[in-house]
Amino acid sequence: MKKFSLLTTILFLSAYTLSAQVTQAGNFMIGSTFGLSSAQSRITQINAAGEEIEETPSSTQFSIAPSIGYFILDEFAVGIGMDYTFSKVDNTGEDFTRDSDLLFGPFARYFFLTTDDSAIFLEANFGFGNARDDKEIAGQAQKINTNIFALGFGPGFTVVSSGSIGIEALVKYNYARSDFDTEIAGAKQQTISKTNQFDFSVGFRYYFGGLAKINPN
Repeated sequence: MKKFSLLTTILFLSAYTLSAQVTQAGNFMIGSTFGLSSAQSRITQINAAGEEIEETPSSTQFSIAPSIGYFILDEFAVGIGMDYTFSKVDNTGEDFTRDSDLLFGPFARYFFLTTDDSAIFLEANFGFGNARDDKEIAGQAQKINTNIFALGFGPGFTVVSSGSIGIEALVKYNYARSDFDTEIAGAKQQTISKTNQFDFSVGFRYYFGGLAKINPN
């Protein structure tokens, strides 16, 4: 019985050591997530007369978000990532057909280690970039480019193999804001768009120390 208890303790500590090793200060992680979500937006248009017109379109979105991070402290990593999102927008007064956003920005992630090569983490990110909309306004095809700001945060879960490959799932709340001006037939119009969404994504992450592969075994 004592031998069994000792073996259990050793296995317990070994599992914890594996999780702790991949998330220790000085290590790197690189990978990507792939997400599918639905979003609700509030679009406010201000015409030349100063009148406001509001719409609340919904959209289905697909995203891919590669990133690289560095552990500045044990279990705490910061880094930079890219987020490309493609959306199909429905239920608008205008004919929005496609919308694609490309954002770059920093992120931070904190891991809460478990004892079986897995961890729960919290992630927050900021993004700055460009959005392109293909629209039909007043019967005229329009291509509109605008700057966009976004932020997101939420929990995730990862399982790390002996080869330092992590498979993860992440649920995040995302908020984005953008505005642009258009001029049609001499009439200027300002459009402000605010988007709220919950995103579920899955992905992979490779953990390594410096330029050498981590081999816990």
